[in-house]
Amino acid sequence: MAISLGVFSSFLPGETTALMKRSSTFRLAPANLRTVSPVTLAAASKSVTDTNKREPRGIMKPRRVSPEMQAFLGGVSEIPRTKALKEIWAYIKQHDLQDPADKKVIICDENLKKIFGGRDRVGFLQIAGLISPHFLK
Repeated sequence: MAISLGVFSSFLPGETTALMKRSSTFRLAPANLRTVSPVTLAAASKSVTDTNKREPRGIMKPRRVSPEMQAFLGGVSEIPRTKALKEIWAYIKQHDLQDPADKKVIICDENLKKIFGGRDRVGFLQIAGLISPHFLK
């Protein structure tokens, strides 16, 4: 009767038990153990609350937008760049404004022309650069 042990299944039963006995006596010495310093409850709660209270920075920070962008976004005066891009892409998808032959190209309607400087067609990589002037400092 053969015992199936994956790699050792091709060996005879007597050989597998001999291999198992030899491998069980071989032990590795622990290499370079590090001690872990205990964390107090105050230190743990401080690090968690600090990350939750951090103010958004960079493209996540809400910025004032131009009147054209406000009209497009429905009267929102401040919005993060990421959310504005999300809204623009939702508008493009909703109105099916991607070129059927090349989905990387957006065919602008009148609302998008106001934001994209009057262009008829815009590449999707150009969108972030074209909305930059609409975010006021």
